[in-house]
Amino acid sequence: MAIKPTKFFNHLTSHGIDFFTGVPDSLLKEFCLCIDDFVPKDKHIITANEGNAIALAAGYYLAKKSLPLVYMQNSGLGNAINPLLSLCDPDVYAIPMVVVVGWRGEPGIKDEPQHIKQGKVQLELLDAMDISYEIISKDDEQVIRKISNVVETAKNEYRPTVLLIKKGTFEKYGNKIIKSDSQSMKREEALEIILDNLNDNAIVVSTTGKTSREIFEIRENKSQSHQQDFLTVGSMGHCSSIALGVALSKPHRQVVCIDGDGAMLMHLGSLTSIASLKPNNFRHILMNNGVHESVGGQATAAKDIDLSAIVEAVGSSKMFKAKSPAELKENFSKFFSCVGPSFLEIKICPGSREDLGRPTIKPIANKQDFMKFLKK
Repeated sequence: MAIKPTKFFNHLTSHGIDFFTGVPDSLLKEFCLCIDDFVPKDKHIITANEGNAIALAAGYYLAKKSLPLVYMQNSGLGNAINPLLSLCDPDVYAIPMVVVVGWRGEPGIKDEPQHIKQGKVQLELLDAMDISYEIISKDDEQVIRKISNVVETAKNEYRPTVLLIKKGTFEKYGNKIIKSDSQSMKREEALEIILDNLNDNAIVVSTTGKTSREIFEIRENKSQSHQQDFLTVGSMGHCSSIALGVALSKPHRQVVCIDGDGAMLMHLGSLTSIASLKPNNFRHILMNNGVHESVGGQATAAKDIDLSAIVEAVGSSKMFKAKSPAELKENFSKFFSCVGPSFLEIKICPGSREDLGRPTIKPIANKQDFMKFLKK
């Protein structure tokens, strides 16, 4: 039987844990929704990336000497390894914390291709990092003991410890209400307009999550080839750097990067490379719905800040905005054809079709077709 998120939360707080931070994960969605309800906003902070969360938790411990908790998907361990080993490890500053990790790609459990390798090496990776862990599943009868073990190890040995959470561990907590702005477009509607207004020679690099899934389905529904599109199914936050690498190598081709607000925030520093290099053929589109939609609808920092203002302040991109289909159609040709790098922020409402599928071609096949297209 699946574990009640409230019971899991209460077991943790009974050990004095009162500070929570991290990046949302689909396997931990119900637990994160529970945290939203029971923890004040200054004690529950969704960070731009997982490394930020580890550092933030470290700062909290230094100030309060109180054990913090960080949550993340196991794909985010890549962002977290540096501060875990060079900041929190007992050989450095010896900072304790509990890290709750969703185990995507667990061997024997069907998952998306971007999670397979990470899931396969998960236990070996933790062993290599010398981080002790307990594995928790929906039928686990030792949850209380395992939580106590990782908490006591973290406190007594002054080190990070991990609770590794299997798929389906938590029962449903509640429905996250995603408020829809009726004045804003849906992402799929905006993507159709974008794809319809690209020429056949344009190169598309799209971010992870529902953006790439919708692009794939739009092409399928129109019986179009997928060769123009590099669907970045993993490596969240890096599609703009991938697109920049392509743009610099293909200066006579228009390269369109279709980004998301959560992804852009995760590695915001990539904007400085774009601004410094100023590739004339770089077209950066931000699909901004203000939430981490794929993993539960938790708010991103984009709801509180002006990402276009940041891009404008950092570099020389020509700036465009759109909130409606008419505005997008009106501005897109100028955005696409201007000289120098350009940036287009599209305000969209959260939400997608219930029957939205996933790409049916393997990443390797997508890569091969895309590379052939780049040779043209």
